[in-house]
Amino acid sequence: MQRFFQFLVDSGAPEQKTIIFCARDSHADDVAATMNNLYVDWCQKQNRQPLASFAFKCTAAEGKDNLPELRGASRSHFIATTVELLTTGVDVPCLQNIVFFKYVRSPISFYQMIGRGTRLDPPTGKLMFRIYDYTNATDLFGRTFITKKPRESGGGGGTEPPLQIIVEGFDVRVSPAGHFILTNVDGRAVPVTIEEYKERLAKRLVEEIKTITEFRECWISPKWRREILGRLPDAGRSPILIQRLEEMEDFDLFDVLGELGYGLLPKTRIQRTEAFYYKHRPWLSSLRLQACNTLSALVKVFSHSGTDGLESSAIFHTPEIAKAGGLKALRILGKPSEILKETKLRIFAA
Repeated sequence: MQRFFQFLVDSGAPEQKTIIFCARDSHADDVAATMNNLYVDWCQKQNRQPLASFAFKCTAAEGKDNLPELRGASRSHFIATTVELLTTGVDVPCLQNIVFFKYVRSPISFYQMIGRGTRLDPPTGKLMFRIYDYTNATDLFGRTFITKKPRESGGGGGTEPPLQIIVEGFDVRVSPAGHFILTNVDGRAVPVTIEEYKERLAKRLVEEIKTITEFRECWISPKWRREILGRLPDAGRSPILIQRLEEMEDFDLFDVLGELGYGLLPKTRIQRTEAFYYKHRPWLSSLRLQACNTLSALVKVFSHSGTDGLESSAIFHTPEIAKAGGLKALRILGKPSEILKETKLRIFAA
């Protein structure tokens, strides 16, 4: 963040209208606090009086009331840190900078994000905007995407009601304004945006497990994983819903939640498998041949079945693993459950 702040200084002054896309709600808090501290320090060195409300968080849960100041105020509310709230539906013609501190996979989400800065603003002299990319989000430039053709309304010309679909048992309403999930809020069924739902899920996850290291340790234990998932919104079904809506079926739920709660760069199951073979080849090579072959076969199961596949009670009876050496080969190394635990830890650390 120090480097980005220096970019602002070098390009004129820190007081530039900016949106910073963050990995999660708590990350948006941290970024806003850090930017404010950097700004105060800079002002002291310049013998300047800091302007009020330099950086602020603007998410589904808080900060939305400050959007008019982001758009119109010239001496306050310069930097908005957000997760996804400002991807669409917010018009800030004077916006000068868009910053990516979060990973973005979807081309349509990326174009919606940079769309916040494409408006010209002659009154302020804005004829261009800058993108500061710290996560390779701009690799999505030029990627194509397909959107469904809007359904034509009937002869009455009225507004068509939202389309209602069922996803993993959830009532999801689709309208031109976006996707809304019907969920329980204070004892009432209320439709909330995907962004709000994801923020609630991420907040709850981080309340339960503070760091990605702790989360990884919990994830490789079936008992702990079930316990943690059960404490998440909607009785643990929420990660599966996000996996479906974000089109992340090729990702293990570890990566779905890791990105959501801790800003982890998600990998597909196949990418995790490839990373495991690359990073842990020396470890595999140090083992006896049958044990090495058995673990390689087990990791291959993960590539198409994920965590659940690794923990199937029938996994050692599959022909590929039995042929490689199976349970007998792992017993040579020690307790098979401990060997499997270490293998899973290496997979999710890859």
